[in-house]
Amino acid sequence: MVKISKTYIPKEKEKYMCAKHLAFFKQKLTSWKTELVKANNEALYNSSLDDNSTSADIVDQASSYTEKNVEMRAINRQIKLISKIDSALKRIKDGTYGFCEDTGEPIGLKRLIARPVATLTIAAQEKHEKEEKVFADD
Repeated sequence: MVKISKTYIPKEKEKYMCAKHLAFFKQKLTSWKTELVKANNEALYNSSLDDNSTSADIVDQASSYTEKNVEMRAINRQIKLISKIDSALKRIKDGTYGFCEDTGEPIGLKRLIARPVATLTIAAQEKHEKEEKVFADD
């Protein structure tokens, strides 16, 4: 893997998904994953400390249950995101990162910088969402 500076940003004029691009996205994805894991561990630790479920007040119990439910949904979303990050890192390794799963076309640097776990071009993503909506309406 190629060394890049902390301030490096992939440029359109460089060869798409060259070693520098891959190093940039690997670094970006790895640090994002580290942040998420740390945040999840803290959230799980803190939620185990402030347990109101033994409170005699039914309102406190309900409130605590609702808060825990919201926290757990957020943690579950982050766990799914960590899984997507792992998949993206695997695609970097196998050489398919940055290319659309449907069309094989380049996803594009701007889209990947904004959403490093993207697997579809914008056009393929829109088509996919339209199809999902059609099936959801049935």
